[in-house]
Amino acid sequence: MATSASGTTHRRPAVGGRARTAIAALGGVLATLVGMAVGHLVASLLDPSASPVLAVGSTVIDLTPTPVKEWAVSNFGNADKPILIGSVLLVTLLLAAVAGIIAARRFVVGLALLLVLVGVAGVLALVRPTATIVDLVPALATAVTGAAALWWFHRTALGVGPGTTPAAADAPREATTQDTEGAGATDHPTGPRPTRRGVLVAGGVLAATAAAAGAVGQWIGSVKTRIGNIVLPTAVDSDPDLPDGLDIDGLSKFRTPNEEFYRVDVNLTVPVVDQDDWTLTIDGDVENELTITWDELLDMDMVERDITMTCVSNDVGGQYVGAARWLGVPLTDLLERAGVGDRADQLLSTAVDGFTISTPLDVVTDGRDALVVVGMNGEPLPREHGFPVRLVIPGIYGYVGSTKWLTKLTLTTYDQEVAYWTERGWATQAPVKISSRVDVPKAAEEKEPGTVVIAGVAWAQTRGIAKVEVQIDGGGWTEATLGADAGVDYWRQWYYEWDATESGRHTVTVRATDVDGEVQTDARMAPFPEGSSGLHTRAIQIA
Repeated sequence: MATSASGTTHRRPAVGGRARTAIAALGGVLATLVGMAVGHLVASLLDPSASPVLAVGSTVIDLTPTPVKEWAVSNFGNADKPILIGSVLLVTLLLAAVAGIIAARRFVVGLALLLVLVGVAGVLALVRPTATIVDLVPALATAVTGAAALWWFHRTALGVGPGTTPAAADAPREATTQDTEGAGATDHPTGPRPTRRGVLVAGGVLAATAAAAGAVGQWIGSVKTRIGNIVLPTAVDSDPDLPDGLDIDGLSKFRTPNEEFYRVDVNLTVPVVDQDDWTLTIDGDVENELTITWDELLDMDMVERDITMTCVSNDVGGQYVGAARWLGVPLTDLLERAGVGDRADQLLSTAVDGFTISTPLDVVTDGRDALVVVGMNGEPLPREHGFPVRLVIPGIYGYVGSTKWLTKLTLTTYDQEVAYWTERGWATQAPVKISSRVDVPKAAEEKEPGTVVIAGVAWAQTRGIAKVEVQIDGGGWTEATLGADAGVDYWRQWYYEWDATESGRHTVTVRATDVDGEVQTDARMAPFPEGSSGLHTRAIQIA
């Protein structure tokens, strides 16, 4: 209460319910952010994939129906993973806000809801194929710091804690008259009430703590993912120097730089593998089970091959294709050392995180340059592309032949073992289809009348490209000029000089023919379940 100069007594109203609810929700959000940041920091020291948010995100990926995954890859491209993590984070923070609101009335109940959220993340981290009990530590760190932060915020900003009852939380403040230095009447509480200073202090401290812990965790992660000075062996057999590519602005580079090479996988965080601790096991239907160390692998005869790789998620005209020079050991050399039995019909490859890919055994042994790779474009494999070792098998899509972070090869049968993508309905036989793409001009780009250069790339791994043709506005097919030939496993650049005389919108279509005379089909097919098909078409505007 407060007394006016006239002696009239007034009751100063308690803080409005909406303001109190908003502050309580803020407390739940900030406490959760602090917990997740500390959990992320602890995970960066142990195993980044055990971070609570990433553990939940990885489970979401595994449970997402294939059509939804394909939609996300098609529409979001390389941003699909950040969007997924952001979505998981948003839902988590919304639930955390609810927990904060409940905690303002019944602290123990609100805290229990927060701990349930963390507990789910901890369980998901623990059920991963390669998880150990240590992977529970980040979730425990999240739970402890999150609970402490929630208690401290509610105590500091709202004056509530474990013993608070709903009646006490809602109690108005009693007031007495105080007229110090002309400041007028000031309330003195007998019940809890938010104060601006308390909210600012509590919010500021928790926000700063979350930011600091998150930043340190990111820094530790970046340090751990750096690859030391590794000297790769010289190849005993290498493809000739790559010919010069076409110099056309906007055309895909003849050799894709490592930092521009596409990346499509289910990993929200890149596995951090120490090459000195890495081994490759070859088991299953073999005469001699082998375990090879990093040094032993490097001592084997290496070859270098120019190979174009394509992701099965690549839609017609898509960007999930790249070309590089790979250094590695022929896969057949390793299989010969192990001695393949007569029962196996698939090679099941396993990554360090337990992810599996199945490759038809007849594809591996048909003479193509299937490699166990350690180098990419003259450098050690980048971590995001499989360091220290991955598979590269030309002529088949990555989901059946390009296991990254490789650690085991098992000779088995399709009846005995089902790999990750096979279990989700993708085809077991997945040869790369003849494909071509228009890179130049850009879509809907306006060009001046006269000579317009149309250019792009075409690929048909293990068969090679013999011809590329261009069609304008549905007319006849005209042969384009091909760029340098770097072998049947490598893409070809091409260009066509079009004499554009009519203004308006025009349609350009491209198709390729392989060296066996097979023409790229115009039958449109989505990537699922065996790769896309159809002809790439692009609109061009002539001024």
